[in-house]
Amino acid sequence: MSEVYGWEFSDGPGDHFAVTADHLFAGIWSRPELDLRERRLLLIGALTAQGQFDVAEIQLGAALRNGEFTADQLREMALFLCHYVGWPAGTALDGVVGKVVDQQRKSEQANKTK
Repeated sequence: MSEVYGWEFSDGPGDHFAVTADHLFAGIWSRPELDLRERRLLLIGALTAQGQFDVAEIQLGAALRNGEFTADQLREMALFLCHYVGWPAGTALDGVVGKVVDQQRKSEQANKTK
């Protein structure tokens, strides 16, 4: 889970979180047929199609932090998806990309000044 998101996670309350995390990250995200970048690409497309932009924001941030995609590639995804999931969804994703890219840039600048 930490490899997928690029930060450390701790168990949530109860068994639900642990069972879900173990299944999803130890099983599904770790299968050898697709790498993390390919899985992330599929997930961003699916989230955009479903209008799940809050979750897409998490995925976009992880993709940028982990070096899986550049800012330009994320913007290209949004433009591409406009043609397949509709302009409103693709445009909304583009707005989320802009937010995530700006946050990452500010974080990098803050780390340089430390």
